[in-house]
Amino acid sequence: MTPTHRTRRRGGAVGVVVALLALGACAAPEPPAPAGRAPASPTGTTSPAPPTTPAPAPSASPTPAPPSAEPAGAQLLLATQAERDTLAVVDPSARRGSAVVDEITVGTAPWDVAVDEASRRAFVSTAEGVAVVDLDARERTDLFAYEHGTDRIAFGEYRHGGLGLAVSPDGERVHVAVSTGDAAFLETLDADSGEVVSAVPVGLRPFDVLVSDDGEEVYTVDHDGFTVTVVDPQRERARAIEVAPFGREGGLASFEKPHYAVLDDDGDLLLPYQGRALARVDPATGDVTTTDLSADSHQHGVARAADGTLVIAGNGPFGNAASGPSIEVVGPDGAGAVLPTDRRHETVAVWRDADGREHGVLAGGYTQAEAWDGVTVVPLDAALEGADESYEITVPGRPQAVVPFEEEAR
Repeated sequence: MTPTHRTRRRGGAVGVVVALLALGACAAPEPPAPAGRAPASPTGTTSPAPPTTPAPAPSASPTPAPPSAEPAGAQLLLATQAERDTLAVVDPSARRGSAVVDEITVGTAPWDVAVDEASRRAFVSTAEGVAVVDLDARERTDLFAYEHGTDRIAFGEYRHGGLGLAVSPDGERVHVAVSTGDAAFLETLDADSGEVVSAVPVGLRPFDVLVSDDGEEVYTVDHDGFTVTVVDPQRERARAIEVAPFGREGGLASFEKPHYAVLDDDGDLLLPYQGRALARVDPATGDVTTTDLSADSHQHGVARAADGTLVIAGNGPFGNAASGPSIEVVGPDGAGAVLPTDRRHETVAVWRDADGREHGVLAGGYTQAEAWDGVTVVPLDAALEGADESYEITVPGRPQAVVPFEEEAR
């Protein structure tokens, strides 16, 4: 089956770092081996891309503008507050004070969030189940149970429950990656009833979930498996593709593991690694190829703008990456810039302001150390010219996953 490209409604990953992780969760002690049926053997590998030199440092950030009122009809953001049980409604144009205009109780330790604009609903993966949120009423209307649930409700990156999550293009299915600690499953739920219609084993700790435009395939990014798992939910079939451009040395303690992905217009998955390689995965053939990145920084989240521009969160010198935290922006022609930052980020989204200008939005919730209660907003047109017009906004509760949605007039 040849996958088509799709529209991503995405969320992110979060966790409170366990005390043993001196350098962070990506260099974790090995958990028990996975139980139950494992995904199929990997079908694609690639050679490491050579390190490249980061772009020159951009100009300093400007003085923030005065706060603005919540714009009627403009795009807002939803952000999972991973140290709480709430989903924040965020106005990214507010540059002073808290940018949160509302908070919705969804369930313990929310991780990822996806929006179905047609039904005006958001779906949130929590430690307890999938929360269903009415975006207009700004309230939780349901909580769907996992088939592989747990009585151990907790916070943190290694907590059991839902991780990556995506909604099918027709809005009828919710696909959520569920971790039990020693195994993981992609559970597909009916978006109205919450019934689990399929559950397929995937790789360990699937941080991210994406779905093709035709809804026939779902992809999990398996952080501890060095894999992308291609799932056919209808037939309950799965096959794993190894994605390890720098190898698997160090096992679960490696920093060269996959984190998040986006889909391009051809339906291929793009995964950044260490600010040195952008892996392109063809889910139909299992082929993995790489192109160079410039940040030379341990990278997590990635988002893709309408014109194909990529925004990537870099978190410093871990593993074979040697440079500090940064935000890498790569234009559709391959040219780009690296914006050094004092902050580390986990996930990325693209937000459009009231003037139609696109911005990268990077969440401060973080699976390693140094999480912070905020979000960085980066105008993409300026960044591609090497200018840093970024600014920070306050979002409490360790914001982890961010996703835009169209706000109706209230």
